[in-house]
Amino acid sequence: MGKRYIDIPDFPSLPASVYFRYAEFGPDRHAAAHCHPWGSLDYVSHGVIHYEVAGRRFMSPSRYALWIPPNTVHSSHNAQAIVYRLVYLAEEHCRDLPAEASTLAISDILKSILNDFAQRDVKIPTTPADVRLAQVLVDQLHQAKVHHCYLPYSDAPALLRVLEGLQQDPADNRPLAQWAAQLHVSERTLARLFVRELGISFGEWRQRLRFIGALQALETGRSVQEMAFDLGYSTASAFIAMFQRQAGCSPEQYRRQARLA
Repeated sequence: MGKRYIDIPDFPSLPASVYFRYAEFGPDRHAAAHCHPWGSLDYVSHGVIHYEVAGRRFMSPSRYALWIPPNTVHSSHNAQAIVYRLVYLAEEHCRDLPAEASTLAISDILKSILNDFAQRDVKIPTTPADVRLAQVLVDQLHQAKVHHCYLPYSDAPALLRVLEGLQQDPADNRPLAQWAAQLHVSERTLARLFVRELGISFGEWRQRLRFIGALQALETGRSVQEMAFDLGYSTASAFIAMFQRQAGCSPEQYRRQARLA
């Protein structure tokens, strides 16, 4: 069976300076490589998308969105079902946003506007109230905290062995010192390599990987305790605390919201 591709709108020009699009995609969907002369904010309210943007890898979990500048080639794949929100921005709104693809932290205000527009199926704001909300959304984007990437990656040989090892087994609880000994480098050297190459610490990278694993596991019927053990946590409460920090809600609240969506 061949790949199942997502239909990408082919506008001759952007229908409005701020245009909204909403969709729900089943598992194992692909968006072929493409680009357009406007910027786009890709946000997944439930689920995770894997992107390839200008040769770099990105992920877009809940509470974070991917900013893709105009004329930037990108493609995507979602392994599991997702609820998708997308905002196209005309070039005039892109000038003060990052010139390269970036992960943006989504504020509660921005998330509320996106969800409100999606519920009412507002693609082009026309009423004075909706036009004002769209302007607030653009303002919020310009104020959003920029991250190089939610789960950054590196091809540096020493880091690659650690990153691939953790991806194969996110429950691996070996401390950084043991990884360093296996690679025949000092713990301090490996810690510095993480921060220099990825911009975050070893512990933070592993926690983000586990959070993404948790989002995917919540699509199944497994209990919170089972997910916690599968991801390397000795107690369900430690897992719930991590999830709450990352998602702003508990795993069960997230699962209920996903079912409602």
